[in-house]
Amino acid sequence: MKKWECTVCGYIHEGEEPPEKCPVCEAPQEKFIEKTETQPETSGTAGVKEAGKGDETTRWRCTVCGFIHTGSQPPEICPVCGAFVEMFEKMVEEQEESESEGAGENKRWKCTVCGYVHEGPEPPEKCPVCHVPARLFVEIDADGKTIGPLPEAVEEGEVEEQKEGKVGKEKQRRTFFGWLTDQMVSHHLHPISAHFPNGIFPVSVVFLALFLVFNLAGMETAAYYNLVVVLISLPLVIFTGYLEWQKRYRGARSAIFIIKILCALFILAGANILVFWKVLDPGVIAPDSPMKWIYLGVAGVMLACVGLAGHLGGNWFSAPETEKAIVQGNKKKKSRFFLM
Repeated sequence: MKKWECTVCGYIHEGEEPPEKCPVCEAPQEKFIEKTETQPETSGTAGVKEAGKGDETTRWRCTVCGFIHTGSQPPEICPVCGAFVEMFEKMVEEQEESESEGAGENKRWKCTVCGYVHEGPEPPEKCPVCHVPARLFVEIDADGKTIGPLPEAVEEGEVEEQKEGKVGKEKQRRTFFGWLTDQMVSHHLHPISAHFPNGIFPVSVVFLALFLVFNLAGMETAAYYNLVVVLISLPLVIFTGYLEWQKRYRGARSAIFIIKILCALFILAGANILVFWKVLDPGVIAPDSPMKWIYLGVAGVMLACVGLAGHLGGNWFSAPETEKAIVQGNKKKKSRFFLM
């Protein structure tokens, strides 16, 4: 049986052929190399391994987030925080002994906001995925059920019921509005609705630029009507985003949420300015109008906010997705988080 090593995260696959993609970091098949007894070091790991040669049981600690990788060499990229191989250090015997002495005290902690699972005697100071503080972690058992007291933020809100192994079942709302908002969250209406302004607004900016450069009247009309569609779609995007933030992430005030909220407010304000300015002054972007560049500048700021909000959502969606991938760099996927 051959062994294949992922050169990105260090995952080892056994079989005649490497997998189509790594189940831990999703690197493509060409990132796998056949592992032999005299396997040469992959690019970038030589400097890290100068401190001593590793074997299959060598433990490497990421100095950025504390992730521990077991293998002959550290991964090229940390599967938790994305740090490069240079940020890994070989764990000395004293560290391993102290960890083995406290192994009986190791506990499993789950972030109540994003679902990240941490192993250790205490939860991390802040979640490496969504950056919420330690107080929003709950202790869980091997089956993923909550044990011990819930954090204050969870006790005051909706408490998740965990019966018969079904984790994360929310309390049923008795009102129609409560049922409707629950359906919006469970069916991910926010990321669906966000595709409309995210896709249409860049096209509107392109049409606007074409009109200003080539004086094509049709482009001006197309740009304006696209702006109207963006403005109409924004209330639903913002409302469903607020529901996601409150229900799925319990209103966590981490940087990613604050930035996305600010971006949404800037986009809403900018869309109103562009649409109603054109209503009040139809010639605002005429070739001889001195205000046309200010109009285009407002559109540019909006475009930057749209890109930033989409970038943050995309980064979160591609963050480590499973308990084992996050905590141990293990093989098996368990779940996927659907994010804002």
